[in-house]
Amino acid sequence: MPTSEWMPETMEAPAFAGFPKEGLDFLSQIITHNSKAWLDAHREEYERFIVSPNRAYVEEMGEHLQVLVPTIHAVPKTNKSLFRIYRDARFHLNDPIKTRIGIIFWQGSGHRMQSSSFYMHYDPFEVFVAAGIRNFKPTLLSAYRNYIQNDEQRTQLHTIFENMKSKGFLLPEPKYKRMPRGCDADDVHSYLYRMGAVYTYTTFPPGETFHSQAIIDRNFRTYEAMFPLQQWLYKLTLRCDTDADVFR
Repeated sequence: MPTSEWMPETMEAPAFAGFPKEGLDFLSQIITHNSKAWLDAHREEYERFIVSPNRAYVEEMGEHLQVLVPTIHAVPKTNKSLFRIYRDARFHLNDPIKTRIGIIFWQGSGHRMQSSSFYMHYDPFEVFVAAGIRNFKPTLLSAYRNYIQNDEQRTQLHTIFENMKSKGFLLPEPKYKRMPRGCDADDVHSYLYRMGAVYTYTTFPPGETFHSQAIIDRNFRTYEAMFPLQQWLYKLTLRCDTDADVFR
C-alpha cells in the first residue's frame, strides 16, 4: 500500500477559493477507473483538484474553528485532518481508491476517530457535514454507557439531541437492539444506551456554494450550531483514555 499521497506536505497551500468542479469530475472518473494504475497516471490532477484545495480548506476552516475550540486539531496532512485516498487493500482488491473525500478536525489528545470532532466528506453527489464521534470502539462505548448512567448527563444528551433535530439536523439510529447489562430499560431516555455512535449531521448537494469560498461560512455556521453536542462528547472523552483502555 502506498505510504504517501504524492504532494509534499511541507508546501504551503494556496488560499482556499472553494472546491473545484474538476475535483468532483475526478472523483466521478474513479468510479469508472478504480485502480492504483489509473490514479498514478492522473496524479497531477489529483494533486491540483483534490489535495491542494483540501489542504487550503483545512487551514482556513481550522482558523475559523479556533473561535469555538482554541485547541482544535486542524492539520493539513494525510492521516491527520486529511484521509487517505486509498482503501485497505486487504478488503478492496477491486476498488482500492475511495470515491469520496473526508476531512476531520478533532479536539483532545486521543485518536482522531475516537475524539469529538467536526467532520465533512464529499463525493460527486453529496456533501456530508457532521459533529461528534461516528463510531464508538469498545473502550469509548463502555465509557459512554457509564457516563450516561448519570441522570444529569443522560438528560442533557437527550435535550441536545432534541435541539439538534429542531434545527433540522439528523441523528444516527440506535445501533444495538438489546439494552446493555445493568442499564435501566424503563428509563424515559433508555434509547441512548443502545447508541453505537453519537453525532449529528446534515447533507446537501455540491452546488455553487461548495465551489466557492462561501462554503467556509456555511460549514462554520453548521458546526457552530452543532457545537453543544461536540462539547458534550469532548467532556466524555476527557474521562476515557482510549490508548490505555482505562475509564477514569
